[in-house]
Amino acid sequence: MNTKYIVLFAFFATALSCEKSEFLNKTPLDAITEANFWKTNQDLELFLNPFYELFPGWFSHDGGPFWRDNNSDNMVPSVYNTRLGGVRALPQTGGGWAWNAVRDINVFHANYQRVIDNLGGRTADVDQYIGEGFFFRAYIYFDLLQRFGGLPWYDRPLGTDDEALYSPREPRNVIADRILADLDQAIQYLKPDAPAFRINKYVALALKSRVALYEGTWQKYHAGTPFGVQNATPETYFEQAVAASLQVMNAGRYQVAGNGVADYVSLFNQSDLSANPEVIFWKRYVLGFNAHNGQRFLSIIGGATGVSKSLVEAYLCTDGKPIAVSSLYEGDADLTTEFTHRDPRLDAIVFAPGDPINEDLVFERAPVHLGGEANTTTGYQIQKGALPNKQLQQADFGSTTAAIIFRYAEVLLNYAEAKAELGSLNQDDINKSVNLLRRRVQMPDLVMGSITVDPAWDFPTLTPVLNEIRRERRVELACEGYRLADLMRWRAHDLFVNKRPKGAKFNPSDYPGFTNIDLDENGYIDYYREILPNGYQFKADRDYLDPLPVNELLINKNLVQNPGWPNQ
Repeated sequence: MNTKYIVLFAFFATALSCEKSEFLNKTPLDAITEANFWKTNQDLELFLNPFYELFPGWFSHDGGPFWRDNNSDNMVPSVYNTRLGGVRALPQTGGGWAWNAVRDINVFHANYQRVIDNLGGRTADVDQYIGEGFFFRAYIYFDLLQRFGGLPWYDRPLGTDDEALYSPREPRNVIADRILADLDQAIQYLKPDAPAFRINKYVALALKSRVALYEGTWQKYHAGTPFGVQNATPETYFEQAVAASLQVMNAGRYQVAGNGVADYVSLFNQSDLSANPEVIFWKRYVLGFNAHNGQRFLSIIGGATGVSKSLVEAYLCTDGKPIAVSSLYEGDADLTTEFTHRDPRLDAIVFAPGDPINEDLVFERAPVHLGGEANTTTGYQIQKGALPNKQLQQADFGSTTAAIIFRYAEVLLNYAEAKAELGSLNQDDINKSVNLLRRRVQMPDLVMGSITVDPAWDFPTLTPVLNEIRRERRVELACEGYRLADLMRWRAHDLFVNKRPKGAKFNPSDYPGFTNIDLDENGYIDYYREILPNGYQFKADRDYLDPLPVNELLINKNLVQNPGWPNQ
C-alpha cells in the first residue's frame, strides 16, 4: 500500500527489553560507537525506532488527537490555556528547552558512515535510514523553532566541554532554511515505497510543505514586530510550500477519500487505515500492547472540554454562504436548529440530538450539568473520532482507534494557502485542492469570482479568497491540533485577546432544576465568566514564543531571551 503506518510492535519492545542492561541502561545513545554496533542495517533501524515515538497520538486516558485543539480558540477546556491567558511563568529550568533528542539524532548522523564502510558501500536500505535521520532532525528542530524561534544549530553530538555548547541563537530564518535543507536530503534518500511502518519520501514532502508555509506566513505577518525577521523573504518559503505540495499531489498516490460526509467521519474512527488513500502516515494501536481509552472519552463522557461557539459559527450553510448572510441559517436556539442546513462536517465533529452514540444509545443533550471529566464545558460535545453504532468500550485500554500523523487534506490546504499568499492562485488551483474537500461532503465549490462577503470574516483586511481558504482549513482540520500553530503564524491574537470563548445557547428546559452554570447576558454558556472576567490576556509582544529558562541564560551568556520575557 502507498500508505505507511507506524506500529511499535512487540518485536521492537522485546528487542529493547531483552537488551535493556546492555543497550539502554549501560550504553546510552551517545555512546553507541563500539565495535559491536554500527555494523548492519538492523543497527540503523534499531537506533531510529525510538524517534517514531515523537509523533503525536493517543495517551492512555484522553481524547487523543481530538483534544489537541484545547490550546486554541477551537475548544474550551475546563482548565484554560495559560499561553492564551497570558499567565505563563518564566521557568527556571526546563520549559521545553531540551536538546537530548537533537543530540541523539546527531549521534546517528555521526555514525551511519560506519555501517556503509562495513557493508562496502551504500545500499537502498541504508539510504532509507539515512533519509529517516535527516527527517527526524528536521522534525525535532521544527518543534523547537515553533516554540522558541531562533536556535543554536547543532549537527553533531557535543561533549560536555565542547565550546559549541555555548553557541548563540541563530536567526529563525537560518534555522528554517537548515530544516528545509535536511528535508531535501530526506526526500532524496527516502524510498517512495518504504518498508512497512516506516516513513517514506511523501511524508517528508508533506512535512516540507508544512514547514515552508509556517515560516513564510510567520515572516509575512510578524514583519515589523519583535518577532519579525530581518530581510524577510516569505515568498521563497511559499514557493517551496507550493513545490513540495505539488510533488505529493502529482504523484497520484493519494486522494481525498470518499464522496460523502460518512467518509469524512470514518477517517478518524478506524483501527486500520492502511487502505485509506487520504492517509499518508498513521499510528496503529494494538490490544494488549499499546491500546488506549480514547473511545471512552469521546463516546461516553464530555472530557471536561467542549468545542467553542467560534468554531461552530465558522461552518458555512449548505448554500456555501456564511451564517451572517445565508437565508438558510435558522439560528441557534438549540443544537438541532443550529445544525440545520449547515456544512455536514459540523455535525460530524459535534454531537447533535439524535446522533448515535453506540448501538443502543442516541445523543440527547450535552452533559453540561455533570462535574469532573464527565462535563462538556460548552454544550458542544466533540464527536470527531467517536465510533457511532458500535459497542461502547468495555474495559480499560480497550480502544484501538488509529491516530493520523499526516493526511492529504493538509497538503491540499497548504498548497492553496501558499498559492493565495503568492497572489498566483487561480480557479484550477482551488478545484484541485479546496474544492476536493468541499465536494466530498457535498458543499458548493469555492469560486473565486463569486465569493460572498462575510461581515464576520476573521481577517477583514485580507482578500476574500484568503479568508475562505483559512476558513476551510479551520473546519476541515478542526480539533486535530493545527489551530494554535495557525494562530501563531498568522499573528491572529485579535481573534481572542480580551475575549472569552463562548458555548451553546443554554435551554433550562433540557436540564430541569439545574441552575449552577455560568451564562453571558444573552444566555450562552460562558464557562470562563468568573475565571477570566476580562477574557484571554495573551500579550502580543511576548506570548508568540516561549521563554528560555533562566538557568540556560546563566550558563550560556551568548543566549538572548525572547521578546517580552525577563532574563531572570
